[in-house]
Amino acid sequence: MHDKRRGRDYRPWRGGTWGCGCTSVVVVLTVGLILSLFNVAIGAGASVRIPLAASNLTIAGSVGTKEKAPQVLPGYTRGRLGGNQNFINHTSTLTIGPAEGTVLVVLGKQDAAPIIDLHIEAR
Repeated sequence: MHDKRRGRDYRPWRGGTWGCGCTSVVVVLTVGLILSLFNVAIGAGASVRIPLAASNLTIAGSVGTKEKAPQVLPGYTRGRLGGNQNFINHTSTLTIGPAEGTVLVVLGKQDAAPIIDLHIEAR
C-alpha cells in the first residue's frame, strides 16, 4: 500500500511508528519467562562520559528473574533504578509473573562510571 500524500508506505496498523511500544512486553513474555525457568538474568549497558563535564550518559537494560534483573545492570547504576538523584533518570520496569525487564537511561554524575564502558553480564 502506497500513500501518495505522504510519499511513503502507509501502514495504518502501525501508526507511522516503529512499533516499539509493545516490544518490552514481548521480550519479557518470551525471553524473560524462559530465563526465569533457569533462574538466570542477562543485562547489557553502555556508558559514555560527556566531554568537558563530570557527567555520564548511561543506557542499560536487563531481563530475567525478578531478583537478578537489577543485579546484572552495571555496578555504577546501583541504586539509580527508579531514583531521582540525576539530571535525567528514565526508568522502566515490567514484571510478568516471575520475569522482569528493566530499562535505565541516566544522564548525570555517576561516581564509579568509567569514561567509556560496555557492560554485558549473565548471572
